[in-house]
This record gives sequence, C-alpha cells and structure tokens, in this order.
Amino acid sequence: MQDTSKQYDAVIATCKSLFEKKMSDYGCAWRILRLPSLTDQIFIKAQRIRGLQQNAVRKVDEGEASEFIGIINYSIMALIQLEKGVVEQPDLSNKEATELYEKHVAITKKLMEDKNHDYGEAWRDMRVSSLTDLILQKLLRVKQIEDNKGKTLVSEGIDANYQDMINYAVFALILLG
Repeated sequence: MQDTSKQYDAVIATCKSLFEKKMSDYGCAWRILRLPSLTDQIFIKAQRIRGLQQNAVRKVDEGEASEFIGIINYSIMALIQLEKGVVEQPDLSNKEATELYEKHVAITKKLMEDKNHDYGEAWRDMRVSSLTDLILQKLLRVKQIEDNKGKTLVSEGIDANYQDMINYAVFALILLG
C-alpha cells in the first residue's frame, strides 16, 4: 500500500500543478459554477473517455489521461463549492484556492487509504474501462441527488460520490501509467 500512497501523491501533484496554472491564467472564475454545472463538466469528460475507449478512430489528439485529470480537478472544485457555497463573483485568492484544494485532497486520500485497506487494493486488478463506468455511474447518482434537491433516504451524499470519482480517476491514471 506504500506504493499506492506514493503513486496517488504523484498523480495529485500533476493535477494540482495544472489547477495552479489555470488559476494563474483564469483566477477562480469557477467559483460561480453551480454544482450541476460542475457535474456536467465531469460527465462530459467521463463520456469522452468512454468514447475513446470504445472508438477506434480519434479525431482530437488527446488521450484519456488529460480527461481523468479534468475529472479530478472538477471534482475537487465541486467539493470546494459544497463547502464554501456558490458565489456571484470570484472570491478566492490563488493561495486560498490551493489550500482548499489540498484540504479536500487530504480528506479524499484518507478515504482511499481506508477503503483500499478494506478492499485489499482490488482496483489494481480492474480495467480502466470499468473505472470509467464506475465514474459514470457515480455521476448519474449525483445528478439524481441534485434533482432531489440534495436529499437522500439511505444513500451517501454528493460529497462521497465526488470523492469516489476522484479516487477512481487517480486509480485509472496509476493504471495508465
């Protein structure tokens, strides 16, 4: 499991670097996005990955990895939005946004470590396509919870689903590497 922790950190370092560079370019304009908009952005990325996995011909020269990175970063943005709420104007400095990013990564990594312990790293024997399908399933669940105004009877909340999507995307990037 030590390798998993190091591999996880390496994947997140790549994702965080891109997040920070985009923050330098755009600031935190994403703070105005409502959760359904972030969910839809993640859905587009997951659908593209599935298309890449199923189609023999690619018309855009980008692979699955960049889309999984997008899923991770948009999911972290969604977790931040859940915590902070949506705003009408960007309100975070790059430093504040990065600190929130790191906070949610730490919580999500701890969840991964706990589940990984209990499941015995079963994900290592999974196909990347199965991880993609699980992300799409989580997205459909999130959309249903959003349609239900955030209410669930017995199921995990939206935050747990975003965390699972982050962890599945990290696993996929580890397997692709």
